Amino acid sequence: MDYTFYWFKSILDYYQYSGDIDFVREMYPKMVTLMDYCLSRTIKQGELSGMMEGQPDDWIFVDWVDFPMHKRGIMCFEQILFAKSLETMSVCAGLLGEDNPYDRLAQSLREKTDRIFWDEDCHAYLHNIEEGQLNPMVTKFPNMFAINFGYTDENRQQEILENVMHNDQVEAITTPYMRFYELEALCKSGMQKQVKREIKSYWGGMLKEQATTFWEKYIPSEKGPEHLQMYGRPFGKSLCHAWGASPIYLLGKYFLGVQPLKPGYEEVEIRPELADMEWMEGAVPTPKGLIHVKMDRDHISGSIPSGKGYVYFNKKYEKPVTRGGELEQLTKTEYRLCVEAGKDFEICL
Repeated sequence: MDYTFYWFKSILDYYQYSGDIDFVREMYPKMVTLMDYCLSRTIKQGELSGMMEGQPDDWIFVDWVDFPMHKRGIMCFEQILFAKSLETMSVCAGLLGEDNPYDRLAQSLREKTDRIFWDEDCHAYLHNIEEGQLNPMVTKFPNMFAINFGYTDENRQQEILENVMHNDQVEAITTPYMRFYELEALCKSGMQKQVKREIKSYWGGMLKEQATTFWEKYIPSEKGPEHLQMYGRPFGKSLCHAWGASPIYLLGKYFLGVQPLKPGYEEVEIRPELADMEWMEGAVPTPKGLIHVKMDRDHISGSIPSGKGYVYFNKKYEKPVTRGGELEQLTKTEYRLCVEAGKDFEICL
């Protein structure tokens, strides 16, 4: 079920990063057919109408876990993914000028999910409803996706961070695949210093175990041949798992700070975050070429291959010295340098 929902989001992600509207137009009839099927599977009556419930033959994955976690009934995690799928349909329908019943459905589902699953005492989204009973279990999955999809205001986001993400009583995530979503939620909360430490500890831990490619699962406390076990088999684990490579994405988006403002990077936002590093340098690929960013304690520099770019940064006290763009002061300490393609930019902090 969850991978069905990821598929919808992947279409819009592809468009945002590529600018390929023809691909969206080609895929949209398939999106409609699959969404019609999903909607036919929703609960039809009562307070839970419009929600998605797993059926006996469905594979409800979420993640590989080593603790008891019921994956049946009406899972909060799946409702959050379903709402994002409906929002994706709404955006794509708008792009193509098609009929759009999806925004209303997404809004209704989000409101119901908040009303039914958010617990004011736990300060968290609860796990699931099974056989009519609300399961008070708290896991990271629905909570961090609510942050990643922008479904929380600042107060609720802080509640989730304190009571779920930083709570040792909540079960830890043990797959590099799902740790990506966990670390993205922390990046979106401005915690790049912690994320850098987590990357060095977790992915660095695999390197210390002589990994040459990243693994399907990694539990730091395991030793020797234990690292090779999975699925009840002594050598069942994939030791070359593409879903483990997510630090590359996190470093480009939340440390170099490069994100498209318009599809295909026709306009781009650059918000570099050095965290506690002395310097960093990297490039993010776009359809028109590489966006380069370099930063140390005293300078930010780089270039964009096409369109327009907006470099955001903070500086206290005196006005910064810049070249290669037009400087705007947004607040007392925040600035934006507007840069154009083909011109190197530099900021003296």
